[in-house]
Amino acid sequence: MKKADPTGDDDELRPEYHRDELEGGVRGKYLELYRKGTNLALLAPDVRAAFPTDESVNKALRSLMQDHSASL
Repeated sequence: MKKADPTGDDDELRPEYHRDELEGGVRGKYLELYRKGTNLALLAPDVRAAFPTDESVNKALRSLMQDHSASL
């Protein structure tokens, strides 16, 4: 069993890693899996400024949904 660091600093990350220590990694290995499980959308800067919170984006989109379904 590992003893806790008395300073409370249990961080095992090094301040620097060398490239030869990181070989074998595959860039984008989980990208498709990530994309399947997310519903994030990137907003353009002007849209983000107009709708800065999740709540404001959802409210605007729901309003559009209601307008669209009423016109059908």
